[in-house]
Amino acid sequence: MGNIKFTKISKPKILLIPYPALGHVTPMLNLASILLARGFQPVLVTPEFIHRLIVSGRDPNDGVWCMSIPDGPAKEAAARDFFGIEKAMEDTMPFHLERLVYEMVDDKDRGSRVVCMVVDLLASWAIEVANRYRIPVAGFWPAMLATYRLIAGIPDMVRGGIISDSGCPKHLGSTTVSLHDNQPLLCAEELPWLIGNLTARKARFNFWKRTLDRSKTLPWLLVNSFPDETSGDCNDKQEHFSHYNHHQSQLVFPVGPLIKQATATKNPSFWEEDRSCVEWLGKQKPESVVYISFGSWVSPIGEAKLKNLALALEASSRPFIWVLAQAWRDELPNGFLERVSEQGKVVSWAPQMEILQHSAVGCYLTHCGWNSTMEAVECQKRSLCFPVAGDQFMNCAYIVKVWKIGVQINNGFAKEEIEEGVRKVMEDDGGEMKKSLMKLRGKMTGEEASSRVTENLTEFLDSIMKQTGLVS
Repeated sequence: MGNIKFTKISKPKILLIPYPALGHVTPMLNLASILLARGFQPVLVTPEFIHRLIVSGRDPNDGVWCMSIPDGPAKEAAARDFFGIEKAMEDTMPFHLERLVYEMVDDKDRGSRVVCMVVDLLASWAIEVANRYRIPVAGFWPAMLATYRLIAGIPDMVRGGIISDSGCPKHLGSTTVSLHDNQPLLCAEELPWLIGNLTARKARFNFWKRTLDRSKTLPWLLVNSFPDETSGDCNDKQEHFSHYNHHQSQLVFPVGPLIKQATATKNPSFWEEDRSCVEWLGKQKPESVVYISFGSWVSPIGEAKLKNLALALEASSRPFIWVLAQAWRDELPNGFLERVSEQGKVVSWAPQMEILQHSAVGCYLTHCGWNSTMEAVECQKRSLCFPVAGDQFMNCAYIVKVWKIGVQINNGFAKEEIEEGVRKVMEDDGGEMKKSLMKLRGKMTGEEASSRVTENLTEFLDSIMKQTGLVS
């Protein structure tokens, strides 16, 4: 199909519905830019508190339409609360999205059809709205295909006695999970919904079951990952993936990594970036700095672990940048900030991609969120891993066991373990991790990978246009 040529008024619209968290909105925005370049009119629909962040940092003339819907309980104060957002998605957002879709479908003056809705699977509530208007829906998975398989394997895990009907592991400590060849083993207690107390875990498990039920008939799934995500695992340009116990087959299209280089156009952020750390980096030696960030949606790792990390950084004598919210700093050891004022920088938020691209950074201590993982690979930075929740355990397993581009700190997070982990990653005996990073980056963003992603997008968009009757 290539780049379809439409007049301005006839551009087919594609609605994009991300889950309302920045780690989900950012790749969806990048996908929107790609769709725009392909001749479509992308329309990103987010709740108001996310919409304000997007429009404050983007060029209003970039061509992507950004529209907001009322968010109900999901106000800025609750922007990091999973269950508050879930309530808003189920109780408030569907009505307002339906009104928006109705107006868009009925608006003859603005021309063109809504030919597709791309829905983040974590925002599965929007699938039902699209179905009511008979708009074709493609699922969007913002993480590894491997983690999608893990979620989609819930019924198999229940039948196999690995987890109960409420999602709780039946045998802690000894049971491991692997649902696909070449997929590294996870402990049963590392499953993505096992976050918080027992009530929260059951609620998250129900969220995933509802998500699977709504998405089981979707004909397409766009995955924010690269075709050779795992060795021999995703080598075809598209993969027929049977949705657990259903006969329906989905076409799975890897279209990532949907990451963006540091540019003048900023991605949205909940917090203001402290750019003093970039100037400070310019004064450091190449590959000497440890960068520490646990992402935008990770709760504090606990007072004991926070103190151990602080003491380990101080004892290492290595320069560091630590992204640590002001509210968490009361848990630092007494006098720590004063003692390390020349050794390191502690900032509330940082321009991450710009930092990872800097030659002074040699190591990234990370929670292993998927966006951060891909950014680290793109910028050729070795990882020191401490996964906290969700898909981070799966990402960590690939970083350490499959791709061999990092080291994991075990759950004890003792001062000595952190020091040893920093030493291993920074010294990188024989440069093996650096070699592996170079190979992986080639698989992720090299010419062959880019060509296959382009083919995947073309095939997906061709399918959309044929289904809607706009091309024969």
